[in-house]
Amino acid sequence: MNQDIIRGSWKELKGKVQARWGELTDDQLDKIQGNRKQLAGALQKSYGLAKDQAEREIKEWESTNAA
Repeated sequence: MNQDIIRGSWKELKGKVQARWGELTDDQLDKIQGNRKQLAGALQKSYGLAKDQAEREIKEWESTNAA
């Protein structure tokens, strides 16, 4: 999924992100604003994932939520 598309439709995608990763708070999601790097960091912190695992999960999520 294109980074510009993610940022442009973040408000819509935010609910899907929270449905997938329910431990992420609204405050975290507001700060992320569609930034993939920040999302990966939040997943690492909230779920104790390694960087590469967080990236894999994001890629998997993107492939199932592509526009």
